[in-house]
Amino acid sequence: MQDVGSFDFVIVGAGSAGCVLANRLSADGRHTVAVLEAGPEDRDLWIHIPLGYARLFRKPRVNWMYETAPETELNGRQIYQPRGKVLGGSSSINGLVYIRGQREDFDHWRQLGNAGWSADEVLPYFRRAEGNVRGADDQHGGDGPLSVSDPHTHELTEAFIASAVHAGLPRTRDFNGRVQEGVGYFQTTSRNGRRCSAAVAYLHPARKRPNLAVITEALTDRLLIEGGRAAGVVFRRGSAEQVVRARREVILSAGAYGSPAILQRSGLGPGELLSSLGIPVLRDLPGVGADLQDHLQARCVMRCTRRITLNDMTTSLIGRVRLGLEWLLTRSGWLAIAAGHAGAFFRTDPRLATPDVQVHFIPFSTDRMGDRLHPFPGFMAHVCQLRPESRGTVRITSRDPAAPPEIRMNYLSAETDRVTLLAGLKRLRAILHAPPLAPYIAAEVEPGAEAVDDAALMAHIRARASTVYHPTSTCRMGQDARAVVDERLRVRAMAGLRVVDCSIMPTLVSGNTNAAAIMIGEKASDMILEDARTG
Repeated sequence: MQDVGSFDFVIVGAGSAGCVLANRLSADGRHTVAVLEAGPEDRDLWIHIPLGYARLFRKPRVNWMYETAPETELNGRQIYQPRGKVLGGSSSINGLVYIRGQREDFDHWRQLGNAGWSADEVLPYFRRAEGNVRGADDQHGGDGPLSVSDPHTHELTEAFIASAVHAGLPRTRDFNGRVQEGVGYFQTTSRNGRRCSAAVAYLHPARKRPNLAVITEALTDRLLIEGGRAAGVVFRRGSAEQVVRARREVILSAGAYGSPAILQRSGLGPGELLSSLGIPVLRDLPGVGADLQDHLQARCVMRCTRRITLNDMTTSLIGRVRLGLEWLLTRSGWLAIAAGHAGAFFRTDPRLATPDVQVHFIPFSTDRMGDRLHPFPGFMAHVCQLRPESRGTVRITSRDPAAPPEIRMNYLSAETDRVTLLAGLKRLRAILHAPPLAPYIAAEVEPGAEAVDDAALMAHIRARASTVYHPTSTCRMGQDARAVVDERLRVRAMAGLRVVDCSIMPTLVSGNTNAAAIMIGEKASDMILEDARTG
């Protein structure tokens, strides 16, 4: 096994949180840092074109392309789970929507005993990360590395917003302020019409530093554990097995699927699982890979009366060339839009304190994201339940690091989830048929005019619902016996080891997860450096 050297900190995964850590831990030059990334450099042009995520959706070079096990409540379907395998991780292939979540999410984390994670305590880290085109105020940062921009407007999207206002929602310019409820355009992680991934924002500016090493195409196998502490990482590069050593800490930032899988292969996880695979049990930790959460979405697809959707621009070679030229010459147009052009947050029950569902509105339509757009003018909107009660698991199936884990989401296994998603779909459908948008609808393709009662709508959900790509909580932070990390993100049963990514979330945030992942990286970097100073 080849030893490639020793560093103060070894980070596994150059995703949203890992890129933040690489930048912040190497910034003052006092510490040496190595970052291992299983995927390649982020040189694919489609990574940097905002709408390019559709081209990356099923591209194994930059995407892990996971699948769940058959989901009982979704007619036994396997649900596709794309995850970034490239510098920037999923921030290089996601839909660019910038949503932090509700203040109440983080206050709940604190209420669970996680000191330092209340809304007021994490807000400075959101602000430090954010370079908002609107400038700084008490809720936002104006000069942070992560660019946050406003999208261009569109006639169809304006009609959707007007319909939601007609249905009783307030129009908002800021889903990331003190109040989330309302309808409006999503801000996006983009800069001058280009994606601003975590790699663009944090990693690339830091790579000129001599104390930072970035190793791509490095598939992490397991932790090197010596003397009861994490002393390094064993990884594969090509056919060679190599090791990199950590003088201070190993930090797992491999995501909600990758981080628990690495822990399990290292002998830290559910004892019965590890024993069944012939892995020596160093620590029996049932919480590793447990408590998996995700947002499940149901959709409506509409045939448009006018040829003003993206579908209409892709039906001919001339149209596709025009799209490409518009982006190349002006960094604007259709190729600069995100996976959700506009959206809404609302309550399915007026007795609730905050919104419990989110809507993404998209001025194009397709059978599945990443597939060809429909040959007719079309648009679609999706609704997801924000705080699911269903819980799943991630469990390795082999000692081989290249073998995909078994992912069981158990979507809709909780009755609250079924009730909430059904109620959200019904209200979304009413919004789409409200007077401002009605002139643009030739027909409802999904769920379809024949879906007239709750049973039909629930059948549609079971047949067509899919993920919003927000897996979390498989290395959950907490104070209880099943929690994997403490409030400083240290793995409870192993010295010299932390987990810093969305897997540490005690509960799923009420919105898209990339902004929160970057906040976690920012906050963790301060804690890690503080601990390094105090020894």
